[in-house]
Amino acid sequence: MFLTLDYLVQRESCSTFATFSHQAVNFILSLLKNILLSKREKELVEEIIDGLVTRLMKRMCTIPENAGTSDSGPVDCSDAQFNVQHLFRKLGNEEFIGQRIILAVSQKISNVSESLLLLDPFDDSFPDMHGNMFIMIQLIEFLISDYMKIWLCCEQFDKKIFEEWVRSILKARKDLEVVENINGLYVVYIERVVGRLAREVAPAAYQGKLDLDVFSKLLC
Repeated sequence: MFLTLDYLVQRESCSTFATFSHQAVNFILSLLKNILLSKREKELVEEIIDGLVTRLMKRMCTIPENAGTSDSGPVDCSDAQFNVQHLFRKLGNEEFIGQRIILAVSQKISNVSESLLLLDPFDDSFPDMHGNMFIMIQLIEFLISDYMKIWLCCEQFDKKIFEEWVRSILKARKDLEVVENINGLYVVYIERVVGRLAREVAPAAYQGKLDLDVFSKLLC
């Protein structure tokens, strides 16, 4: 598993990454499921998954230096970002990974929001940060719509991390409201995510899987 993860995040070619990630994701999910069922080395697995998410996040939010060109002609640098986003969506099928992806992405949104406040609008990285923001918000929306109901039915559903990332999304919404003057669409998109989340988790809140105080904030 270590070798698979290291090889996966080190691929430079978009086409190679897309091909290998498609092959690797099933192996990762299968191996993870076996480890979780055996209830062995869970803390080590958490550390590995957190590391994978962090490294893939960096790849998704980084524009390659050679973006736009290759030996075979023009390359759309967004392809690499969407490849990673798609990989995140596939890995998110496993509740153990999916919840940690949302936590990491929502925290990253808050960090980028703070950076936008301090960044010169004429800085070359400014447009890329805008693109990163939208692809991260979109990823959270995909994961919630694709898997939230499935996760809530999992026997080993992690309520603690669930509440942690819900609170993190609420914080991200507040942070995006601060930069609304830079791009009002940030707030529009994150509000759509919060609305979708509220609808999906409403039954869980009344079943005691989510603190009602946290749920009430989703409705504000």
